[in-house]
Amino acid sequence: MNVFVADKFESAGLDALKSAGFEVAYTPGLSGDELARSVEASKADVLIVRSTRVPANVIDKAPNLRLIVRAGSGVDTIDVPAATRRGVRVCNCPGQNSVAVAELTLGLMIALDRRIVDETEDLRQRVWNKKEYSKARGLKGRALGIVGLGRIGIEVAKRAAAFEMKLLYVDIVPRPDLEKSLGLRHVGMHELLRESDFITLHVPGGPKTHHLIGREELSLMKPTAFILNCSRGGIIDEQAMSEAVKAGRLGGAALDVYEVEPGASETEFRDPVVLTPRVYGTHHVGASTEQAQLAVAEETVRIVKAFHDEGQYLNCVNP
Repeated sequence: MNVFVADKFESAGLDALKSAGFEVAYTPGLSGDELARSVEASKADVLIVRSTRVPANVIDKAPNLRLIVRAGSGVDTIDVPAATRRGVRVCNCPGQNSVAVAELTLGLMIALDRRIVDETEDLRQRVWNKKEYSKARGLKGRALGIVGLGRIGIEVAKRAAAFEMKLLYVDIVPRPDLEKSLGLRHVGMHELLRESDFITLHVPGGPKTHHLIGREELSLMKPTAFILNCSRGGIIDEQAMSEAVKAGRLGGAALDVYEVEPGASETEFRDPVVLTPRVYGTHHVGASTEQAQLAVAEETVRIVKAFHDEGQYLNCVNP
């Protein structure tokens, strides 16, 4: 069986695929027509991707393709309807990187509250301004609103509970068990927006959540509140958010994902959102810890083996 790996992938995972007897083509950094031609030429039965987009033309030009594995959780970078039309299954690795994303979320919350990025930049410019940076409010007792209480949202809640924060959440499925054990309170979106000092987003990308946080939602937030997005780009209306921060209607923001992100082989970031003061950014690395990537690689190999050995489609999103 031929396996084409189109993104950076743990060497342990590549070795495990080869040890299982698969022919593995490892060519990270391809995109568009180049990716389509390479997948077709490899006669791939299985395509493994992380951040690389898989549009319909890649799927349609790969006659042998039967399985696409997203080495991560979200599948919005894959044209799932096109795969379904072709009879190609799409599987993912949910939950394997939840802790890594939760850790970054908490790190960004602390960075916003303590203005760590601004302080570091001032020190690099030889500026000492202790009075300005002694105004942090602290996390204890502050209200954290979690939008989306899935695997990542739960891990965020666990860690925020250790900081003794008040925890609110919005989700289509109430979780009374977690409400009791973690002190969570299930509320409506408007209530969460009005009451929270920090809001963190952990929902899937796609049309249903595009600009879930827009001008109206931002107008409901406290002027001292912070918003964080470590889920998918486009869930926040970045322009509206930047305007709110500049105008003092929002305390600040931290983003790990963006509406416009560079392709796999690009090195220039063109989205102007992080030029806004009090908007901090990271490089879409929420899931990128060694621990998380090893776990994702192991799960990916498990999915490929189950498909080959037993004809099973684990974690299939288009059964």
